Amino acid sequence: MAVKRETVSYFSLRNEIGSGKFHPIYVLQGEEPYYIDRLSELIVNTALTEDERDFNLSIYYGNEALVPDVINTCKQYPTFAERRVVVFREAQLVSKQPGHKDDLNLFALYAAQPLQSTILVVCAKGGTLGAKQFTDAIKKHKTGIVFDSAKVRDGRDLIKLAANYATQIGVTIDEKSASMLTEFIGNDLARLFTEIDKLKILATAGQGITPELIEKNVGISKDYNYFELEDALGRRDAVKAFRIVDYFRKNPKNNPTVLTITQMYSFFSSVLLVRTCRDRSRPALLKAAGTSSEWRLRKFEDIAGRYSTQALVNIIRYLRECDTKSKGINSRQDSYELLRELIYKILHS
Repeated sequence: MAVKRETVSYFSLRNEIGSGKFHPIYVLQGEEPYYIDRLSELIVNTALTEDERDFNLSIYYGNEALVPDVINTCKQYPTFAERRVVVFREAQLVSKQPGHKDDLNLFALYAAQPLQSTILVVCAKGGTLGAKQFTDAIKKHKTGIVFDSAKVRDGRDLIKLAANYATQIGVTIDEKSASMLTEFIGNDLARLFTEIDKLKILATAGQGITPELIEKNVGISKDYNYFELEDALGRRDAVKAFRIVDYFRKNPKNNPTVLTITQMYSFFSSVLLVRTCRDRSRPALLKAAGTSSEWRLRKFEDIAGRYSTQALVNIIRYLRECDTKSKGINSRQDSYELLRELIYKILHS
């Protein structure tokens, strides 16, 4: 059995399970449902053949199952198979059953000495399982994995995640392409990874996923997207910047003003932090910018050289004002007119 780790990533755990290395117990908990669903599904599909599932796969739900019944099933030996898999879905709902508030901790005794031929998968979406005795027992006896499925919210983290996923499935993707996808799709990981899977099939050998491939098959313009708006503002290219805003107006579903303002705020905040950072070493600048990408840092540095500190401070103020107005506070202006006004102010800062 593999050594228990205090922290484990989705990709490393997925690769471990895919190679047929299993732990007796998995607790999959957190706000990101995609990871929980994919890992539990992978455990079932890898540990059992389709024929073996008829007799050796048991699925319970937290709003109706009793923990002692689940434990009893875990203690049963497999039938004509090497393993038995017990999946306990929506386990966090157990505590909401009248009189069963602390029942999940009944698993603690089982976790001390689980049956090695059983794989117990406990899933809790939306937060932690809320069974400290149980998870502590897993860690103490090193009998399983407690995986925290964190929601990815930051744009930079999403770009890194998209690139990592592409690498895992054996296709290259440049940072501009990853940015285009994440800006268009957001943090819906199921959709993001599905699009990358599709693009891998369509990608030309040796080229990987490119902006042109995305534009043709996903419906994102490689010339009129937020990524290009950043470049236009950095070059103070008014014509290109206003063309992009006009494109956003014509495609509001994919380019909501509130999201654009949020992205611009994050971008110019990073530029300001890079410009004012006293320690000019690469590690310090990367930390100040909140990125691990040298390419992204060079972009921040280039734009920091085109805008003064006072101009960047003013831009941050303009962005805050525009964000307030775009939400209908003290303003009834059309959101895209507000965006055009904001772009003008930025270009003339």
